[in-house]
Amino acid sequence: MSGKDYYSIMGVSRNATDKEIKQAFRRLARKYHPDVNPGDKEAERKFKEINEANDVLSDPEKRKKYDMYGDNWANSQQGFSGFGGSGAQNPYGFDFSSFAQGFGAGGFGDLFGNIFGGKRTKKGQNIEQSIQITLEEAYTGTVRSFNFRVEEICSHCAGTGRLQNSYCSSCKGAGKVLKNRQIEVKIPKGVKDGSKIRVSGQGNSGTNGGQAGDLILHVTLLKHAVFERVDDNLTVNVKIPVTTAVLGGTAMVPTLKGTHLELKIPAETQNGKVFKLAGQGMSILNSSSYGDLYAKIDVMIPTHISGKERKLFEELREIRGEGK
Repeated sequence: MSGKDYYSIMGVSRNATDKEIKQAFRRLARKYHPDVNPGDKEAERKFKEINEANDVLSDPEKRKKYDMYGDNWANSQQGFSGFGGSGAQNPYGFDFSSFAQGFGAGGFGDLFGNIFGGKRTKKGQNIEQSIQITLEEAYTGTVRSFNFRVEEICSHCAGTGRLQNSYCSSCKGAGKVLKNRQIEVKIPKGVKDGSKIRVSGQGNSGTNGGQAGDLILHVTLLKHAVFERVDDNLTVNVKIPVTTAVLGGTAMVPTLKGTHLELKIPAETQNGKVFKLAGQGMSILNSSSYGDLYAKIDVMIPTHISGKERKLFEELREIRGEGK
């Protein structure tokens, strides 16, 4: 990579010792390694630069030539293959053969093991919480604020648990500390009782550079006083007087939106009859569609009837020939 100052890339002086260069490489590799920054092209570019700089500065002969010839150091010896040589390549397009220097003969396989003290990266644990929402919130969707305790990488020791030759006083050597976190989570419309909402990366921090866990919300749908939900459909009881049931008429059906729809009641409608109002039910998760609303007829029997009303019912019974 012509024109770049390897010492500046490593963050060391031109008089840096081999130990200082090795320490700088470990620190920078931990920060910019592609496995720690998946999909981050800038981190990948930085890691390539760090690898190249370390390849030269950790080798006494290469470093001597670089100090003497600068950018043209690689051409000072015929046959030198340089960074793009035939060494073992990985998918990121750089030579891992130089990693064996200062990390042992294991090469890349031992890279993270050396950086993180012989331990493998591990994803952080998930955090699980319960959430109760109303049927109206499930219909429209909502936003909820959450406060919870989460394990985060200790900023004082960068998760190593140590500062120089002693344990980190902030995390007591654990590499992580408990902190309060507050986030807002969007609850999608159409969410159901028992649904799980996963918020990626909001769980506990990973170990040795591993990715953070997730926040998982377990949804409980509160019982509604008027509507009953079955899948994406709603059922509501609609009371009508006995005269409407017999003679026919109209009834007003409530909706979860807070409006009412007029329903035509045919003559001789029986108690318990169910009418479907298409598209007036629940929001369907991840869709712009809606379920149906079912109106169940509840015929009201009159009470506290007057003498005249009683006489009319008696006449009706006689006309129909129904027993006393």
